Amino acid sequence: MSRLIFSLRAGSWWPLSRASALLPRRDSAAAAPMSSGSHWLSSSEREQLLSELQAAGWVQVEDRDAIFKELHFKTFNQAFGFMSRVALQAEKMDHHPEWFNVYNKVQITLTTHDCGGLSKRDVKMAKFIDKITLSH
Repeated sequence: MSRLIFSLRAGSWWPLSRASALLPRRDSAAAAPMSSGSHWLSSSEREQLLSELQAAGWVQVEDRDAIFKELHFKTFNQAFGFMSRVALQAEKMDHHPEWFNVYNKVQITLTTHDCGGLSKRDVKMAKFIDKITLSH
């Protein structure tokens, strides 16, 4: 399967094979070790933490080991401000949500790709999201 990288110049693109020399290598030998916060949740941790998150409005995603929440804001500006705050925290944590935004609605899915499911990092991100949502 061929991948493409698109530049922002009008109408131009580079095939990944040309750009790959510019990108860091991401094979198993070069992959960074997973941080301790990235491991899967134990059964007891999972039960307790998912119960807390579900009480806060998070739902488990069907057919995936992930959690989901939809948030509504008064305006696009508030939704975008919220996303900016989450983006800054995501960079600090090196843990980025899957999300979708239309006007005042933000849909967020959290899972940890390097361990293939929910981790403590997802719980930490969900709790951060809940905390800043309450401040709006």
